[in-house]
Amino acid sequence: MSEPVIAQKAPYAVELEPGDYFWCACGKSTNQPFCDGSHKDTDFEPVKFTIDEKKTVYLCGCKHTADKPYCDGTHNKL
Repeated sequence: MSEPVIAQKAPYAVELEPGDYFWCACGKSTNQPFCDGSHKDTDFEPVKFTIDEKKTVYLCGCKHTADKPYCDGTHNKL
């Protein structure tokens, strides 16, 4: 499997309303940290996640987290 593109070496802090979202796993989206379909020619698929109440979440920007889609600090080791 190929390596994802590192969109940024820090999390994306985003305030989200309740609903379903798709996190970009390939790193190629121009709508980071969310999927825009740029993964079509890759081995990657977006990660669907659901927010139940309005809150700020920290989504992985380096695309190497073990806790997809959330940042786990892996960017500090890249």
